[in-house]
Parts: sequence; structure tokens; C-alpha cells
Amino acid sequence: MPQIRRMTGDRFATGLMKKVSKATEASRWTCPFCQAPMKSFEVTDPPLTLDSCKPCVVIWFEAGKFEELPEGVVESPEQAMLVAAEAEAKWKIEQQSARSQAYTRGPPDEWWKWIPALIGLPVKYFNAGTAGRPWATWSLSTLIVLVSVLAFSNLQASVDTFGLIPAKAWRYGGVTFLTSFFLHGGIWHLVGNLYFFLLFGGEVEDFLGWWRFLVLIFLSAFVGDVFHILGEPRSNLPSIGASGGISGVLVFYACQFPGARLGIFWWRFGWIQLPALGAFVLWFLLQLLTLWEQVHGFSNVSALAHMGGVTTGFVFWFFWKKRERKALEA
Repeated sequence: MPQIRRMTGDRFATGLMKKVSKATEASRWTCPFCQAPMKSFEVTDPPLTLDSCKPCVVIWFEAGKFEELPEGVVESPEQAMLVAAEAEAKWKIEQQSARSQAYTRGPPDEWWKWIPALIGLPVKYFNAGTAGRPWATWSLSTLIVLVSVLAFSNLQASVDTFGLIPAKAWRYGGVTFLTSFFLHGGIWHLVGNLYFFLLFGGEVEDFLGWWRFLVLIFLSAFVGDVFHILGEPRSNLPSIGASGGISGVLVFYACQFPGARLGIFWWRFGWIQLPALGAFVLWFLLQLLTLWEQVHGFSNVSALAHMGGVTTGFVFWFFWKKRERKALEA
């Protein structure tokens, strides 16, 4: 902001800061400093679409766009720096105050989040929003619901026919790798998977684009199935569910938006906030416990499939970030 004020003058810079403060449209970019999703806003003179991070007091310009800003007049360089520093300090104090209040008291921003929270599910404390509608997430969720509900009428036969059996992994030409993804063992299995998919899928789809998002989830599901088969190669127990693919989406979200706030309601302590990365670490530790139970025959939940999905999602994110850095450096 001091750079912008020195070039454009007080009037333009002040108007720009107001736009930053009011920006609500989600950007496809993350802040290079705090890794949180930035917000997009429009400038009419000159016509520009810019991205900003309000907590970091940063505005992102694509190459050559900063030079298009108009030149203006400031009273003095010292005054410009002082005004910008005051604005930055005020924003950071307000942001820190809001975060402190949120950590210690108060529910999330929407009343309906109480419903999943009261049964122990995490919620997003603040909705970042998406630049477009997550059609792939919604469409895939709808298809999962339709297939699963249809299978509930004769669940055992559906699972035996279309579930993935490790000892017969390539029956029907391997099509059960796909069909098992859409089947669920009951209403709560379905609701739990769908909840986490809808909670994180929209922002991941918005960031990657719909076709890369579908590659991520189906590749994670496939690798999760491979992990499950390698862990129990002689098993004739069918494996079903979309959790392997959803695990890949979950780890991608946690790595890409590590500072996003998640809320958990505990009856004894009230609302507790966690960063997305911290919540993922807790979930991952729980999966290690479930993995031990699976290996020792105490659980039918395939933590191996979850581990396969997590591995795929992390590798996908790692190479995506590497590609993104190269593009920015170019």
C-alpha cells in the first residue's frame, strides 16, 4: 500500500483500500504470505481486476498491471508512509481482535452450522466462498446419493456384486474399482462421506478447475483401493465407499489452505477453533489408530484406503504447487 500511495496519491489509494476492505468474491489465488484465499475486486479507472489479502495488506498485480495505475499527488512521502502504516496497523489490530474473540467465544457465522457441530462434525468458521459454482462437486455428490440410495433396496446383493473384493480385484475387467466408489454401507456412512466431500470439495474444485478436481478424487480413490488390496490381498470381504477419494480432497484442502478456520463444538468447552492443517493432523492421527485396529482385525473401516487417498492428495498438491511456483517465476 505505501508503494501504491506514493505512485497514485492519497485519493486513489484510499479508494483502493476501501475496495479491499469490502471485497467478497473469492480469488483463484492464495496469498503468498499467509496462504489464505485472496479476494477479487474491480477497479474502473483504469479497468483492472485485482486480488487482495486484507489481513496482510497486500494487493496482487499481474505482470505489467501496476504500471497502468494513474499518477497522483501526495502531501509528502513521510505523510504517505504514515497514513499507510496507520491503515495497516488498524487492519491488523481489527483482524487480531476478531480472531481473538472467535477463539474464546461465539459460534460460527451461520446458525445452521450448529446442526452438524452438535453431532461432532467440524464446520468452517468463516465461508470463503468460490469464484464459480462447484458443479463437479454437486454433480458427483448427486450421483453418489442416487446410486447409494438405489442400492439400499437390496444392499447386500449390491455390495457383493459391485463392491471391490481384494482377492478378485480384476473381476468384470476391474470395473469394481469404479462401482465400489458409489456404494455405501448405510445412511450414516453415506451422510458422513458426503458431508466432508461437500465441506471441502467446492473450494478445491474452484482452485483446481473441474477436470483436475475429478482427476484428483478418482485417482485418490484408485490408489486408496490399491493400498487396501496390498494390505489384505486374500480378503473376500467387499470394500465400498468414496472415503479414499475424499481423503485426497481433504489433504489437498489442508495443504493449500492451512490457515482456514474450522470449528468444533464440545459440550464441555463450547466452540473451539483449529486451523485446517491442525485439524487434518488430528484426523490423520485418528487414521493411524484405525489402521492399527484394521491390521489387528478390530475394525472393518479401511484406513489403508484413507492412507492411499492422503498420499495421492499430498503428491498431487506438491506437484501442483511446484508447477504454480514455476509459472509465477516465469
